[in-house]
Amino acid sequence: MSTSSVSRKSLILEIRGKAKITCDLKRHLSPRTVGTIMRSIPLEGHAHLLGKSIVYFETSVDSGTERARTEFKKGDVAFLPSSGSICFFTNDAVFGKAMTPIGKLGDNVDALNDVKSGDVLYIYEDDN
Repeated sequence: MSTSSVSRKSLILEIRGKAKITCDLKRHLSPRTVGTIMRSIPLEGHAHLLGKSIVYFETSVDSGTERARTEFKKGDVAFLPSSGSICFFTNDAVFGKAMTPIGKLGDNVDALNDVKSGDVLYIYEDDN
């Protein structure tokens, strides 16, 4: 049973060999960027860590800044246009560069605390 709708897309963020976290992309946050990302799913990349608050991976998605913010809460998902990165916030954070908010992680956000640089992150549609 899918909980996706026109305005919200339910995805799975998999930390290969470690954990799976539910992830909702929300079109109302940034319609153009979320649409571009949804058309690019599935996406995969190597994890990078930015301080103690952000886990991200680079993608080939090309979308400009939309409804930019610099403050994010634990569990937020954002897009960093300068590198095409999808960023996951493990703690509340204020970031120096403006990012496009695109969604929210569901349960098990703390699994991101175990991510090591180089782990494979894979984001895909939950077909169940």
